[in-house]
Amino acid sequence: MAGALQTQVPSQMWSEKINRANKAALLTWVRETGIQLVQINGQRKYGGPPPGWAGCAPPSGSEVFIGKIPQDIYEDKLIPLFQSIGRLYEFRLMMTFSGLNRGFAYAKYMNRRHVQEAIALFNNFEIQSGSPILVCRSTDKCELYIDGLAPLLKECHLLPMLQELTPGLLNISLHPSPFRKQRQLAEAKYISHQAAAVAKKNLVEGSLCLCGDQIEVDWLKPIIKQELHNVSVPGDPGILPSSCNYRGVLCQVSSGPVDCHMLPAKGSVLDYLKLQCEQHQLGPPVFFTKCVQRNPEGHLQFWYQVAIPKYPSPFSGFIWIKPDPSGLEDHEKAKNAVALRLLEVLGCPVV
Repeated sequence: MAGALQTQVPSQMWSEKINRANKAALLTWVRETGIQLVQINGQRKYGGPPPGWAGCAPPSGSEVFIGKIPQDIYEDKLIPLFQSIGRLYEFRLMMTFSGLNRGFAYAKYMNRRHVQEAIALFNNFEIQSGSPILVCRSTDKCELYIDGLAPLLKECHLLPMLQELTPGLLNISLHPSPFRKQRQLAEAKYISHQAAAVAKKNLVEGSLCLCGDQIEVDWLKPIIKQELHNVSVPGDPGILPSSCNYRGVLCQVSSGPVDCHMLPAKGSVLDYLKLQCEQHQLGPPVFFTKCVQRNPEGHLQFWYQVAIPKYPSPFSGFIWIKPDPSGLEDHEKAKNAVALRLLEVLGCPVV
């Protein structure tokens, strides 16, 4: 099937110094199959629609989310695997600036039946020895939340600004922020998942200030919406276990550096997070961290992604770590700091 596809991926799309062997294998596969991959907005995409496609796009519910992917695995391993049970309409692999994948991808099939087969066959499948992947149904998210807005900001002022910054915006609503005192949180609904994803990328790039305020942006999860409206979500049994008290999701992940003197001893926060996930049958969390920059004061900024198997989507973002003499390895500091914040997300803070 793939042999009929055409075009190549230019090698200059990736840094040449990172993961050369697997990138070379990917380029060889691209040349041999003639498959076309396009990199845009932090993701690399095949299809949508694929060559030779005729007719309408697949129905809603025809896509799977693939998590816990080792960062040095690429489409030459993933596409043939997921294409083995049915033709793919689209495959999207999320990428870092260095050419590693971000640990997750999306595969869209022609129908929902192939989604069920993919989940049954490939959830917990070892893509390489010791690396089982997570496969679950993907949902078309079209709503974002924007937190940290000024208390006097009006919807009639915010709407035209967001429409200018993010095409495809349908409507917004403002609420008192449950995460920041004397701040507002905006719900923003977009015309499609793609429009919302592009908007999210545009809004979070760099240190964006809206109306002079530092803001934070993420997907609007059902439990946050329930918190804002104080009503039950129809058909949603609840994402978090009832024994956990929800305490908010933002946790200031893009704010100032975390002082590692305030963190417990090495491994203790991570161990506590694992214990909480085990007790609530969420599955063991899997961490990915990458140091992306150091400022003049020596503070380190890490990109992170954490996949919790039975949580609906992975956690990802950036976090600053202060230097300290504790002896902890930098990645361990970052993991401990992120784990501390995820415990707040799960409503199970360290006491």
